[in-house]
Amino acid sequence: MTGMGFGQAADETGGTLTKATFAGGCFWCTEAVYAELKGVKSVTSGYIGGQVPNPTYKQVCTGMTGHAEAIEIEYDPQVVPFEKLLEVFFTTHDPTTLNRQGADVGTQYRSGVFYHDAEQKRIAEEVIAKLNAARMFPGRIVTEVTPASTFYPAEDYHQDYFANNPFQPYCQAVAAPKVEKVRKVFKDLVK
Repeated sequence: MTGMGFGQAADETGGTLTKATFAGGCFWCTEAVYAELKGVKSVTSGYIGGQVPNPTYKQVCTGMTGHAEAIEIEYDPQVVPFEKLLEVFFTTHDPTTLNRQGADVGTQYRSGVFYHDAEQKRIAEEVIAKLNAARMFPGRIVTEVTPASTFYPAEDYHQDYFANNPFQPYCQAVAAPKVEKVRKVFKDLVK
């Protein structure tokens, strides 16, 4: 694809799609949140940031592979810019807890922005600095900002998990409130 930067592809209408990769706890929740947004073409649950090639869910759950549960978003930045994706990210999880989101504990649940280019890195660092300066959270943000490494899609049963299992107890307790929050706070962005 000549002329496109790393992490970009053309969509069927000729527009440019870009990738964003975030870890914000359980990928069932983060995937459900971003699936709601205009300009988001696809959201894939998976694993990033570890040392084991092609890890399984069972391996990642041990916390021994170094991977984070993450999502890879393919989106149109003309419709939803990276800054907006970050705004949703920081609104829908606790970026101040190290290796933890609620009852989910371990390095696989860490908060992370895995940038695909220097611009994403710059924007993520600026957003974090502004949020910290404004004391938007009760503690300092511990979200890691690191280069995107190989992203391994999770097993098929994890894809679209919330959409396929809306009444599963974890989804009702954790994912549903996040989706509802996005629908209220970011109603202009919802499909």
